[in-house]
Amino acid sequence: MINKIKNIIIKKNLDGYIVPKNDKFFTEYSKISNLELVSNFSGSAGFAIILKNKNYLFVDGRYTIQAKKQSGGKFKIFEIPLIWPRNIFKSSKNKLNIGFDPKLFTYSSLRHYFYNTCKLSPVNEDLFHTANSKKLNIHKFYKLDKKIVGESSKSKINRVIKILNKKKIDYLFVSAGENVCWLMNIRGKDLPNSPIANCNLILTKNREIYFFSDLNKISEIKKKFINQKISFYEEGKLFEILRSIKPGIFCIDGKTCSVFNEEIIKSRFIIKEKNDFIYYLKSIKNKTEIKNMMKAHIEDGVALTKFLYWIKNLKKINLTEQQVEKKLENYRKQNKNYLYPSFDTIAGSGANGAIIHYRSNKKSNRKLNRNDLLLLDSGGQYKWGTTDVTRTICFSEVSKKIKELFTRVLKGHIAVAQSDIKKDQTGHNVDKKARQNLNNIGLDYRHGTGHGVGFFLNVHEGPQSISKNNYIKLEEGMIVSNEPGYYLENRFGIRIENLVFIKKFRNKLFFENLTFAPIDKELIVEKMLTRNEKNYLFNYHLETYSKIAPFLNKKQKKWLAGLI
Repeated sequence: MINKIKNIIIKKNLDGYIVPKNDKFFTEYSKISNLELVSNFSGSAGFAIILKNKNYLFVDGRYTIQAKKQSGGKFKIFEIPLIWPRNIFKSSKNKLNIGFDPKLFTYSSLRHYFYNTCKLSPVNEDLFHTANSKKLNIHKFYKLDKKIVGESSKSKINRVIKILNKKKIDYLFVSAGENVCWLMNIRGKDLPNSPIANCNLILTKNREIYFFSDLNKISEIKKKFINQKISFYEEGKLFEILRSIKPGIFCIDGKTCSVFNEEIIKSRFIIKEKNDFIYYLKSIKNKTEIKNMMKAHIEDGVALTKFLYWIKNLKKINLTEQQVEKKLENYRKQNKNYLYPSFDTIAGSGANGAIIHYRSNKKSNRKLNRNDLLLLDSGGQYKWGTTDVTRTICFSEVSKKIKELFTRVLKGHIAVAQSDIKKDQTGHNVDKKARQNLNNIGLDYRHGTGHGVGFFLNVHEGPQSISKNNYIKLEEGMIVSNEPGYYLENRFGIRIENLVFIKKFRNKLFFENLTFAPIDKELIVEKMLTRNEKNYLFNYHLETYSKIAPFLNKKQKKWLAGLI
């Protein structure tokens, strides 16, 4: 693929070409990765720039080790946000002419990457069509019952219309499939681990909907919208529809509306805003969604607790990472409401645990060693919601240093869990608490402390998060992860993750745990914990027992009770 791209560079008189991870729907996890075809890098985020004589790969801190291993032979690796292409090219005497596919980039991403340091030239040629021509299975879209989601699509549309009228906007172009799914209460299976339907729509202030998707997928949902003003069109018909509707004011999504589509809209309409406010509406979960997420997490907690009992009580550790993944998946499959993983399970033993978003393959599939730590990050999509949980496990006595590091991560985890959200307000402020105990000895970790989570949607959701650069106000009903960690390259990884939601009680806002599964007490230096932290851990395991024990056998119950 690199040679093919270099031929295009020469043919089009370019200096380089940029290759993103995403497809035209801008989802984090897609069935196709153009970036992997070019670089062998399999992570969920990043992009490459192919020049005539150099190849650059840009990834964030979660993936630097992985990128070096997978792509380091042919690509120079840069960590974002520390270094962007704009930092590399700003010193060039002449602006480089960089080509890009306008259907795979937004104006905001290009500005962020290059910031006027290069000439950017659209290349209307699908370089990856042949490579990606394998026919994918067609999964029908389906509609969720109000009992599951707690609010009808009509009600959600009315809320959006109110905002459009307030902002004096005539049309909202919803280009993010996850936002369409939320608005219309539909789901699909166009992504490997998420019930996202690849589609987009135009909503008018008069409640008319123009829905764009693969028409082979909509036969079921069409029946559900017969009483609404909705018309269905094949993908790629946006231009035709825009020619047929009255001129007016548009709101688009700067994160997922491609350069190609934005130019089509701009040709006839005024774009007033580039902020799809559905992201915010979606981030506030209603009471039904929270209730169902709780249900899903109990079911998931049972599976994980059974697994942890099994692996902690093995007399001989004779397992590979992939065998671990399969065993945990089998425990989840015992639940009839379990559908599939919410992301590819991370079972990183020893040195592989230090690769933050590690994914085992035939080559890397390591055999567990009794002296290793095992970092296990996994989750499931259930009929009731989405889960994501990480536990770090030991199988023998480990060094004092490792125990101390684990305990510092745990202290950060507890500090987040006990946050006063009215006082802290933003994820930026909460993030500081998570890192403090590591920062005190000059250590840190290269990822956010927590990401937003969707309701039976994406396991990663914005705008809410707990991270250094997130200043979004945390509000009642938001769900985020709480997952501080520490990673020592070529040695081990430590991470403790629960999902939490923001609850209001007597005018106070605080995090309430959704995740219930035991934390490995063999890794804790108890004397490093304050009385308050010890009480938190005691109460957490007590609540875990009360919720999970009814679904366990006698031996499993006894083991779990021993952790209280």
